[in-house]
Order: sequence, then structure tokens, then C-alpha cells
Amino acid sequence: MRFLLTARTAKPRQKLIAVGSSAAAAAFLGAIGREIRRHRAKRGMTRRQLARASATSERYLAQIESGAGNPSAGVLHAIAQALDLPIAALLPERGAHGTILDLLAKVPEGELPELTRLIAARAVPPDRADRARRIALVGLRGAGKSTLGRMLAQRLGWPFIELDRVVEEDYGASIPDLIEMAGLATFRRHERSALERIVAAHESAVITTAGGIVSVPETYALLLRRSHTIWLKALPQEHMSRVMAQGDFRPMAQTRESGATGAMADLVAILEARSADYARAEAKVDTSGASVEESFAALLRAVTPWLGRHGETP
Repeated sequence: MRFLLTARTAKPRQKLIAVGSSAAAAAFLGAIGREIRRHRAKRGMTRRQLARASATSERYLAQIESGAGNPSAGVLHAIAQALDLPIAALLPERGAHGTILDLLAKVPEGELPELTRLIAARAVPPDRADRARRIALVGLRGAGKSTLGRMLAQRLGWPFIELDRVVEEDYGASIPDLIEMAGLATFRRHERSALERIVAAHESAVITTAGGIVSVPETYALLLRRSHTIWLKALPQEHMSRVMAQGDFRPMAQTRESGATGAMADLVAILEARSADYARAEAKVDTSGASVEESFAALLRAVTPWLGRHGETP
């Protein structure tokens, strides 16, 4: 009789534990899916590209990103490698680093540059925090980096250097071909190496970078540390219209959604994933609704304080 009573009283308790565990597991898997989506968007990768790079089926990857899939450690490792990340970066419980990132997400955008300078002063020895007369422009395609960068370099009489072009010259192939043949991680290694050489070789330069440079913390930290960095930003609609005018839809053209709606959704996701990193730049120039001349005037105003330190005028 005791056994029957024990069994009857035990079952409800076991059920409650199972429900609680299931909810916790679902929340954990959902958090993993969000981290994968965020890192994928930050790199400008489509789900199809990530599936191919990680040797994972696109359908299964979609389930993982939605929180419905329960990936093995091997699958997570493959996804992390394809994103050029440590596997711990895909897990929601990341200790002190995760706490710091969560706190940074709550800091008002306008306070991020000053906070970046404070952290850099603590973490970087003064003799390495040498930005010299290097000015780097970051942001999504369509922000005006190449056009405004060339104009600024011409005005100052400095070299104009497009980081992607240097990588292509090093590798002997276009960036899309490099990524297709050797993978995204290889491209990022070439990008870091090229940036190190540029910094070492040029005391003065205007440098433009690929929008995804922010996806590699070490490379982006090097850029912030060794150049005066400006985020050229615009409204998503303006980014899209300019990209359309250039005829370059990477990576939006590969979206599975139809037409411009899907392309815009991809662009918005990428911008949202990268905005906090772009905001770490020393200055920001919004080119939304502005002509090239107006945007260039705003850029000159942004760089003037830095040029004054070196006795130069724009």
C-alpha cells in the first residue's frame, strides 16, 4: 500500500520537474539560436552560406536558429568554426565577458565613444595607442565610404587605401572568390594581416574597410586603436537604394525571401547586429538625406579636431 501511495505522490513531482527542465532547456536553446543569428547577421552571411560552411543542412540550421533544434556539441563546433568564433561565443552563459557585453548593450549610443576611450586607456599601453594621422571609415555598403574617402584623401594629400583591394592584391583574387575558395576565416586572416601592414607603412592615410570588419574583435580593436575611426551611417532605405544603384547585393541577393522585401530584411538585420560595434568609432557622420557635398562637409567637420593636432587644415 505504501508503494502505491509513494508512486502516486511521486508522479506529480516528477512531472513538475520535467516541465521546469523543459522550459529551461527551451529557453537555453532559444538563446543559442539568437546568438547564431546575431553572429551570422554581423558577418553578413546568409543562412545558406553558413549551412554550407558548417556542413549543416539549411533546414536543420533554420531549426537551430529558431530554438526548435537541439544541436550536438559537434554541430555547434562546426557552426562556430564557420563563423570564426570560439564555441563559447554561441552559448548564452558566458561569464564576465557576457556580463560586460550585456551592460554595454544598455549604454546610450552617444556615450559609447567616451567609454571606449576609457577602456582603451586602461587596457592599451600609451605607446601603442598611436592613431597618428590615419583616418578609417567604417559602415555598411552604401554609406559612402569609397566616395567620401577618396574626396578626403585628395583634400588632405594623403594615400587612399581600400582594405579590401589590398587583400585582393595579396590573394590574387576577388573577395567573393577568396571566400568561396578558402572560406570566411581565411579572408579575415588576410584582412588582419593587410591592416597590420598598412598601419606599419603609413603614418598618414585614409582607409576604408569592409562593413564586416567589426565581426572580428581583434581586427576591429586594432583599427580603433591605430586610427581615428568614423562611422558613416544612413537609414536602411538609403543604404538599400545606394547598393541597388551600385548593382551589388551581397549578401542580400541570396536571401530566400522574395524580392526587395527580403533584401531589406537582411540589410536591417545586419545593421542591427553591427550598430553597437560601429558606435565604438570616435565619430559618426550620418549621410541620410544628404548630398555628396553635404556629407563631405560633415566629414570634414568631424576630422578637423584630429588634423589640428598635427598642424594641418582640411
